[in-house]
Amino acid sequence: MRRSGGVRWWRGGRGAGSGASLLRGPAQVMLLADARTGAVFCLALCAADWRYGAYALGGAAVGTGTARLLHVAPDRVESGLEGFNSCLLALCFAVFLDAGRLSTVLLAAVGCAVSAVVTAAVVRLLRVWHLPPLTLPYCLLASAVTVAAPAFRRIWPHDGSLAALPRAASGPTAPHLGDLGPAFFRNVSQVFFLDEWYVGALLLAGLFLASRRAGLTACAGSAAGTLTAWALGAPAARIADGTLGCNAVLVALALCGVFLAATPATLLYALLGAATATAVTPAAAHLFAPSGGHAFTWPFVLTTLGFLAAARSFPRLTSRTPAAPASRPGTPAPTS
Repeated sequence: MRRSGGVRWWRGGRGAGSGASLLRGPAQVMLLADARTGAVFCLALCAADWRYGAYALGGAAVGTGTARLLHVAPDRVESGLEGFNSCLLALCFAVFLDAGRLSTVLLAAVGCAVSAVVTAAVVRLLRVWHLPPLTLPYCLLASAVTVAAPAFRRIWPHDGSLAALPRAASGPTAPHLGDLGPAFFRNVSQVFFLDEWYVGALLLAGLFLASRRAGLTACAGSAAGTLTAWALGAPAARIADGTLGCNAVLVALALCGVFLAATPATLLYALLGAATATAVTPAAAHLFAPSGGHAFTWPFVLTTLGFLAAARSFPRLTSRTPAAPASRPGTPAPTS
């Protein structure tokens, strides 16, 4: 597999190539196979808390290392496709189960190793329909652990359960103008469970570093998520914290330039998907209300898989494929 020009400083040897593939894991959370972007993403997480950056990179390392030991196809390992689900899983545990606890570290290590097995199973199952696994392995494991965690006192750091029944929306629905800017960036940062707007700005900078197209598409997805949430009457607080728009960013990236060619038609299709994911997010949160209401990236997975399956019926969307090889920075990685 050809190595990208964006990571030339690692061309010195075999260990150097392993470092590049490791950093592509965090980058693949945003569907990019660029080691530089992965490095920026890790720095962005460290800006919020150095432990978050350590968990993300460590999770990617465990997932990638387990895949290597199990002799997963080299192209998947080198492009970071075996590291992004474990990266998200480790970070999820750090954010929701207290990053400073030894039990969280051990659970993250074991969970990231298991993610390699779950990823292989999901890849094989979805290959029947020629669909990508996306973050489905992460969603399955994160949901399972979140549901089970309160039953184990050495894992659950809270005094009580976070379970709650779904409630009707309340509060003002019109966000203040001063909240729109931070909300735009929080839609990006919440992909990594963080609500600091400057983390979102750094993540967005990493996207533009890999591909201007990817950066602009993420911006469009964030705007679509915010606009949809406002149009549907979502509480202003939910719009401002980015939890309703984060899945819209991922859907827009997936449907315009990664799994479908970047064209005006697919951009409109991607924005429709982004709006759909925003509407699906509260449904997922209500479904998981008994375990704290964490939707994770379920809206992204369900919406993207549905829209990709439907796209095969629309020749205007599938008549072309991205021209650049998947191994170059800012271009899509293999879909299986």
